[in-house]
Amino acid sequence: MRVSLKDVAAHAGVSIKTVSNVVNNYQHVTPAMRERVQRSIDALGYRPNLAARHLRKGRTGIIALALPELGNPYFAELAASVIDAASRHDYIVLLDHTGGSREQELLVSQGFRARVIDGLILSPIELEAEDLRDRSEDVPLVLLGERDYDLPYDHIAIDNVAAARAAVRHLIALGRREVAFIGARRGRSEPAQLRVRGWREELTAAGLAADEGLVAATDGWGHADGALAMNHILDSGRRPDAVFAYNDPMAIGAMRVLHERGLRVPEDIAVVGFDDVIEGRFGAVTLTSVSPDKAAIGRLAVESVLARLNDRAPEPRRIRADHQLVERESTLGRPAGSARGTH
Repeated sequence: MRVSLKDVAAHAGVSIKTVSNVVNNYQHVTPAMRERVQRSIDALGYRPNLAARHLRKGRTGIIALALPELGNPYFAELAASVIDAASRHDYIVLLDHTGGSREQELLVSQGFRARVIDGLILSPIELEAEDLRDRSEDVPLVLLGERDYDLPYDHIAIDNVAAARAAVRHLIALGRREVAFIGARRGRSEPAQLRVRGWREELTAAGLAADEGLVAATDGWGHADGALAMNHILDSGRRPDAVFAYNDPMAIGAMRVLHERGLRVPEDIAVVGFDDVIEGRFGAVTLTSVSPDKAAIGRLAVESVLARLNDRAPEPRRIRADHQLVERESTLGRPAGSARGTH
């Protein structure tokens, strides 16, 4: 039989209202009373009925998260951070996979799930500003990613230009002078454009040539795309001494090609990725990577949705999440005395 608030109140010798205040974490409950009620909750194994709690507020207790590519490790890790953040507020997350398709992004943004969700967190790839400007749904929307729409929605992103510059600055500080960029995606992609811009700006600031012949465009951002891009540069007769990849899967694909061609990482060519996914930390050569604060992105996204729901939000904001460059073996080499595995 399900334990009720009434059962907890009787066990603790307090009113049902007091138990409710403790369960809902109201601040005016004294520490002694909170401890007393919590002992009864633990003893009886009481679990709040979250669905009923949300329904009393006219809500579903569900936030939708729409991402372009669930197979991409970055988005998988980002989804985990959103789910974790939502659970702390007793919300569950409904995942939507848009595939980066404008049609699917339109369906999500225009509210085809509006009756079952309280808010939407969307990472768009192909949507135009007009698509979102005409949005009629009143479900709160929070945007993720680097596409700049200049619209009245909270938008959470990192500074891609600054992050790319930090990656290239690290390579230059190590004495690298011919830095290639792989992943300048064919067609429009603001994140790729911003990272190429950062690559270009940092080389120029250091008095080095931003050699456009060392920029490789791709159709996608996976391991195979990184391998193709690396092969393209090497087949052209160029031999850069460093590679900055759009993301970690591309960097890992590039490192595989370098290994197959007998080139050492980082002795011959240093490699930096982007996103700091777990895969890059466990290769034969661990990957130096720009690490966005994915936990903060997830937390800020959920908090922004809930603030809108509770009418506690200021004017729509563009929020910058932190990032850092995590330096590993693909640029620094192995520590002295450690065994060298395969490259």
